[in-house]
Amino acid sequence: SPPRLIQRFTWTPTRKEWNIFWVSSNDQCDMYVRCSTYSFCDMNTSPLCNCIKGFGPRNPENGGSRDISGVCVRKRQLKCVGDRFFKLKKVKLPETTAAIVDRKIGLKECGKRCLSYCNCTAYANTGIKNDGLGCVMW
Repeated sequence: SPPRLIQRFTWTPTRKEWNIFWVSSNDQCDMYVRCSTYSFCDMNTSPLCNCIKGFGPRNPENGGSRDISGVCVRKRQLKCVGDRFFKLKKVKLPETTAAIVDRKIGLKECGKRCLSYCNCTAYANTGIKNDGLGCVMW
């Protein structure tokens, strides 16, 4: 679906035309830290914030998997052996002030390293250029 935009125009009387002077996204998921930990934002759901696979609402009595508070918690504790990750596509990186970044490794190595740290909850590729290198873990 096309991005939702808010556009502001100005009228140019000499040319008798409207000109775009300002554009902004109408996507509420663009708001910084819109959803809480272990959740993702989806403009096509209500509420916008949804728990990722393996996590559930802290207060299930407040709406099942669609907890209105948007606070998600892990369903099972990590074992640090045999744990695995679920792939999330087309999502933005969360707020990662406590992240570990390594710009010299690719996605495969990034996943191996994240699994070796017991408190690593997720990882992503930061490389958007041809080399595909760059890793962020949190």
